[in-house]
Amino acid sequence: MKFYAINGSPRKNKNTAQLLDKSLEGIKSVIPDAEVERINLYDLDFKGCKSCFSCKRIGGKNYGKCAINDDLAEVLEKLSLCDGVILGSPIYFGDVTGELRSFIERFAFPYLTYSSDDNIAPKRMPTACIYTMNCPEEIFDMMNYQITLNTLEGALEAVFKKPITMCSFDTYQFNDYSKFKSDMFDEAKKLEVRETQFPKDLKEAYELGQKLSKLE
Repeated sequence: MKFYAINGSPRKNKNTAQLLDKSLEGIKSVIPDAEVERINLYDLDFKGCKSCFSCKRIGGKNYGKCAINDDLAEVLEKLSLCDGVILGSPIYFGDVTGELRSFIERFAFPYLTYSSDDNIAPKRMPTACIYTMNCPEEIFDMMNYQITLNTLEGALEAVFKKPITMCSFDTYQFNDYSKFKSDMFDEAKKLEVRETQFPKDLKEAYELGQKLSKLE
């Protein structure tokens, strides 16, 4: 069995990446011989959907798959028959990163058709989403971020399974806040959240991976 974590953050070792890695550990705890891999989107040279519709051309060689030949092509081939995918992203201006949005366009759209046969994905694989953000949970709620994220999650559910989701709030962004224009934050409080809450978030990500691995 194969599971992939898609890192939509430009950082390879920070909050989002750590949570994704922990979710893969959760999968391995349930399925020890599972193959797991984290893919960092910012390492790849790709763009979003170009609206060529090759993936929908009747009888075409690319029917049901993206025709663009770039760094994402090999990744999409890997994912086409995998057993589960976990998407992770920091929240920028109330949404996931542009890289992750572009990835989802290329990942999900080829499996949708403009007909009653509206889903031609090889399998309705389990999915999950992990979101990290600098704001506390009350700001997330006040700004209605979940409404935007529902659109992304709905797209995944239309093609695959309804995603399991989790949020990591009030994340620690800098190793030294004094080096950045960030005086609206209380560094001591941010560090306290990092030391007390983030370990709980890592545990939740681990449990998310366990749950994903048990879905059929």
